[in-house]
Amino acid sequence: MEQLILAIDIGSSKICSLIADLKNGTPHIIGVGVQQSRGVRKGTITNIEQASSAIRESVNEAKRMAGTNISQAYISLSGACTKSTNMGGIINNPNNDIGIQEINRVMQTALYNAKSMIPSNYEVIHVLPYFFKLDDREYVDDPFGMSGARLEVSTHIVYVQKSALDNLKKVVKNAGIEVIGIVLNAYASSIAVLNNDEKEMGVGCIDMGASSCDIMIHHGNSMQYDDFLGVGSGHITNDIVLGLNTPIPAADMIKIKYATLNELTPEDLDSTLEIPTNTDDSRRVSLEILHSIVFSRVLETLQIIEQSIERSGLRNNMGAGIVITGGMAYMNGLKELAKGVFMNLPIRIAEPKEVNESFKLLKSRDTPYASYSTAVGLILYASGKFTNYELDSNKKLKHTQNARSSQKSNLSDLEVKENDLTDLEVIKNKEDDIRIKKIKEKRNGVTEKVVDFFKKMF
Repeated sequence: MEQLILAIDIGSSKICSLIADLKNGTPHIIGVGVQQSRGVRKGTITNIEQASSAIRESVNEAKRMAGTNISQAYISLSGACTKSTNMGGIINNPNNDIGIQEINRVMQTALYNAKSMIPSNYEVIHVLPYFFKLDDREYVDDPFGMSGARLEVSTHIVYVQKSALDNLKKVVKNAGIEVIGIVLNAYASSIAVLNNDEKEMGVGCIDMGASSCDIMIHHGNSMQYDDFLGVGSGHITNDIVLGLNTPIPAADMIKIKYATLNELTPEDLDSTLEIPTNTDDSRRVSLEILHSIVFSRVLETLQIIEQSIERSGLRNNMGAGIVITGGMAYMNGLKELAKGVFMNLPIRIAEPKEVNESFKLLKSRDTPYASYSTAVGLILYASGKFTNYELDSNKKLKHTQNARSSQKSNLSDLEVKENDLTDLEVIKNKEDDIRIKKIKEKRNGVTEKVVDFFKKMF
């Protein structure tokens, strides 16, 4: 049985549309369309007409490649206008047998209990069960088919401003597409990059994009915490523009070609770059100054993310550490710097899972493959790799019980390459301790260098 799936990732830097052909539960990507984003800023719609036009062009490009027509889509939702809360639900079960109806009842009860806490101008898009309890048995992975007189669930509920959601649906509708499912960016990206072992141990996932960072923590059966930070790789470009008085295209080129978070060698410290200025002249700038500007921005971003993880109260439950994806994940030295910021947590830089050779359509493009994590996650979500028993954006229970022997088995253990395996090494050896000490010293010294540089300029 074949089924077409259209996924649209509506980002601030690009609009990515993927069309997949679902064959026996496995998605095969047959169409890709990528357009520069317009009318979207930091995850929110700022111009209906421009955003609709960019989406339409992206979808049409994917349709031409796939040689097919499709008008219904799963779309991504930025965390910029969302909030979340955790809520439980309890039901009594006189029949003693737990089936889909009983699970749906307890999930709907959790949603009902949360409504008094959710403002009237917000709408729920996800109710994700991260723990089930049956009578006195805690941490039940799957209550289906079990016996019990009392079923409890703990859920993570994500809700969004209705006005922001209406604008998002409107731009997609104006592009000639019907929205059939909405998935939070952080959730979609985690589906694309996390493996089962990491989920079992507890893990954080950070999607570092052009204008934002989406944060989530998976603990138990699903996402238990999410957050949004309106800072991304584009802010590094802006810092270079302001700090070096250079045009945006030149700043972007300098960032891609020369920016690094690794410690500079003595030769690098003596090196200079010739850069254009906004007055059509050029001048030479120390590579050390560029390094200080980039390092200070990325360090600040990681420290804010670290504070968010601390606020979650789940840091000690992240046995698999942190997985970083997104376009910014490729920056030289990011993994090493992250290890110094997120003390004692393993760090993995991740690309989306490959389920078949059709994913080469994405890897062959100029855009970094990790920047497709959300779009690939949407395809996998629509293919059945969602949290079992979640209530989706339509408030309907999604479950795999009707496809236990086919779809679930095909999608639960997607192939992971050897270099994608979780690095569970804790920072213990002497070399790591020396590196961490140097990072701490650089935290204190980097701001002073940038301030001195600006004083000399102005």
